[in-house]
Amino acid sequence: MKRRTLIAALLLTCSAILLHAHGGMIHVMGTVTGVTDHSVTVQTTDNKTVEVLLADSTTFVNGSKPAERKDLKVGDRVVIHAVKVKDSLQAHEVRFGAAPASSH
Repeated sequence: MKRRTLIAALLLTCSAILLHAHGGMIHVMGTVTGVTDHSVTVQTTDNKTVEVLLADSTTFVNGSKPAERKDLKVGDRVVIHAVKVKDSLQAHEVRFGAAPASSH
């Protein structure tokens, strides 16, 4: 029984370290399908629609350069680092770039 307790404690510790190392952020990746002053809607890579709220503290990065919300456009590829706030996601950082040109 002590061995199971020890294993459970080690697993819990490792999980906490991984969560802390990841900053506790949730990553939303995909293509922007909508942008307002208060949120970004993303069609994720697993084909789900996710709305992420924007805050005054949200930062924007286009490629590797600082950007603003107004620079983000429908069709851009995006990675949003967000935190859970109540029943919503709130963006900490929005990284984006233009979607690659179609080969058709």
